[in-house]
Amino acid sequence: MTSFMLSGTTASKISSQLTHLRHQMGTPAVGMVLTLVVVCGESDQYDAVRAATEAAREHPSRILVVIPRDSEEPNRLDAEIRFGESTPGEVILLRLYGELTRHADSVVSPLLLTDTPVVAWWPTDGPEVPSKDPIGMLAQRRIVDARSAADPVKAIVDRARGYVPGDTDLAWTRLTTWRSLLAAAFDQPVGKVKRGAIDAVPGHASALLLGAWLGERLDAPVKVSDSAGPGLTMVKLIAADGDITITRPDGRLGTLSRPGQPDRRVALARRPTSELLSEELRRLDPDEIYASAIRRLARTHKS
Repeated sequence: MTSFMLSGTTASKISSQLTHLRHQMGTPAVGMVLTLVVVCGESDQYDAVRAATEAAREHPSRILVVIPRDSEEPNRLDAEIRFGESTPGEVILLRLYGELTRHADSVVSPLLLTDTPVVAWWPTDGPEVPSKDPIGMLAQRRIVDARSAADPVKAIVDRARGYVPGDTDLAWTRLTTWRSLLAAAFDQPVGKVKRGAIDAVPGHASALLLGAWLGERLDAPVKVSDSAGPGLTMVKLIAADGDITITRPDGRLGTLSRPGQPDRRVALARRPTSELLSEELRRLDPDEIYASAIRRLARTHKS
């Protein structure tokens, strides 16, 4: 991997350096399918860059990592450019000082790939209304993670009020395997679902979203209760023809129980952030089911 540092630079100089390095190494930009803008603090950038780089193996991208530093220092932009055989696409770390910390969009805009989608991702501390954030306004897809919020439920409810098509949350992405398994459980008729129950560690954002999704789809009350974990541990649907239950006591393997059928062991391991991010990058269209789930949670949540 090649790494090149630019101190006290500009977006124009960064673009020129990228062009020079591409010619030097013979790696054109035409293979990249999107620009991924990651907004995070210095302490989170290592994990964020690693996850974004892993996701870029499936979706070659220009990854722009925006790291706001000290807003009281004089205006300065420092950049680190990384690319090479071990890095799919290009990674540019942008460290902003002074007034630039409040105008990151002016730094990012000239570095976006032409005629390709822009995805914004906040690994932690995402904005309350992502579409109104200066970086979010540049993107067709905006990814946050309610799990990182001090109050995950409040974060989801607040974002439900400001939702626009293109918003999504990794707390929702974590439910893909659970939702697929629950949907498959209805391949055989089970009758009307009367109510549901979910157990998870306290304040588990994904459990609350799962409850909202099930309640919306089944038109039945779903109660979320606390468990010792890890994470999401049980989903039970009380139906006319018998209960459907998924238990996952160890965070890795689950057991699906259905009326009149033997129990089935299923893989339900908690997935790494890179895999969640890669899933979201596969679809850039609005997620209407997610929108319905967060709106229901906002309607039913009691402050």
